Amino acid sequence: MPSAPVPEAGPGSSRRVPSRLVVMATGVGLLFWLSAAARHGLLQSNAYDLGLFDQWAWLISRGLPPISSMEQVHVLADHGAWMLYIAGGAYRLLPSVQWLLASQALALSLTALPIWWLARQAGLPERRCWLICGLWWLQPVVFNANLFDFHPETWVMPAFAMALWAERAERPRLWLALLLLMLGARDGLVLISGGMALDLAWRRRWRWAGTAAALSLAWLLMLSRWLYPWLRDGEGPKAAGRMFSHLSGSPLQILQSLDWSGGSQYLLLLCLPCIWLWRRRSLPTLLIGMPLVLVNLLSASASYRTLLHHYSLPLAVVAVVAAIDATVSRQPHAPQVGRRQRAFLLGWVVLCWLALAKPWFFTGPYLNRLAMLSDVDAAINRIPASAEVLTTSYIVPHLSQRERVAFPKNKAGIADSESTFDIILLNPNDPGWGSSTDAQQQLLDKALLEGWSCQRWPSELRLCITPREGFTPPGLR
Repeated sequence: MPSAPVPEAGPGSSRRVPSRLVVMATGVGLLFWLSAAARHGLLQSNAYDLGLFDQWAWLISRGLPPISSMEQVHVLADHGAWMLYIAGGAYRLLPSVQWLLASQALALSLTALPIWWLARQAGLPERRCWLICGLWWLQPVVFNANLFDFHPETWVMPAFAMALWAERAERPRLWLALLLLMLGARDGLVLISGGMALDLAWRRRWRWAGTAAALSLAWLLMLSRWLYPWLRDGEGPKAAGRMFSHLSGSPLQILQSLDWSGGSQYLLLLCLPCIWLWRRRSLPTLLIGMPLVLVNLLSASASYRTLLHHYSLPLAVVAVVAAIDATVSRQPHAPQVGRRQRAFLLGWVVLCWLALAKPWFFTGPYLNRLAMLSDVDAAINRIPASAEVLTTSYIVPHLSQRERVAFPKNKAGIADSESTFDIILLNPNDPGWGSSTDAQQQLLDKALLEGWSCQRWPSELRLCITPREGFTPPGLR
């Protein structure tokens, strides 16, 4: 199998981009940010995961132990994401959840720049490079991941694309540095670095493949054998247990426990936007995504097998780069993309985006809490910055810059701990994710019996203040 394309005119020439691309990428990033900020303002963001990351970044900025009050987990014990400490620095200047939303949006949009470099490196003409950048921006999972709260792996999508460029340009130090940066955003990206080892081995680049495999294994062992047990009182990674707990018993039982229907649909939806551009030359690059695809297929949670969440985001980079490899113009059997074909491909990608991305959520599902906005704003203005708050999952990201915030989950024990909070802010009519009307109503009834001072708004939102001595009744923030 021939190796991947290399630059014809030196590394520098493949890294020049037109100023129009920078302007357009910035504009796309601003649109992404506006969309994510609007969703957050409409009370559609959640404790998991925007509230979690916002609280961790705020705690880091204050020099406090970055341990989530919702999960009792240290930030590094979650996914080994040391890059969150960078957000802590930004929060020291100005504590705002918009740092997370804006940086995520811009990182996703600016990934088009290294994708352009990859396309030019492969010898594609400028028109086709523009098509490839459009292909990235119109990946449904890119738009959906931008909307779905915040996740630090979005920060390193440019680094992932740039690492592929560096490997093909024979820049080993840059390549290795970019891999380390990727792994610092999420432990799950070890599946991508492992997939890169498969791609490199397929192309018989044994030294590079061995380095990628060794780095992946070393990072995985460091997290599972040292960092996680150290921060979790001897416990290893919990995610693996949750994801694969159903894979037990005989091989036949394991096969029967798999989501074959959902998995087949997931694979089809993954391939749809780029399927007309892939060719045989795309296969080595597609190998990069195989470990992640396999884990998503085997996971107990169906959310890993959708384009609504961030779990498949790296696969969008793989899909677009595989399309670049299939359209290398100097190969004798490469497909010639004329004007009509470009129009067809662009139309197809737009159609897939309209069908699989979720901008239309802003015309319906994202508007279901409009009537509650003024009530929530009035209630939040009565909560002091130092108060410990128990609230719904969708209000958590608006109150997560404090040492203690939580939401009532559908499990035993939460009802016994409401007396340790200063404020309860709930709406039984809209309990939010992970909670229920009964659980919230029980908490509010118990608070009334214990003499808490409660206020109710027309939307059924209720704010209760502890009668505990020493807590000053809240005024304006």
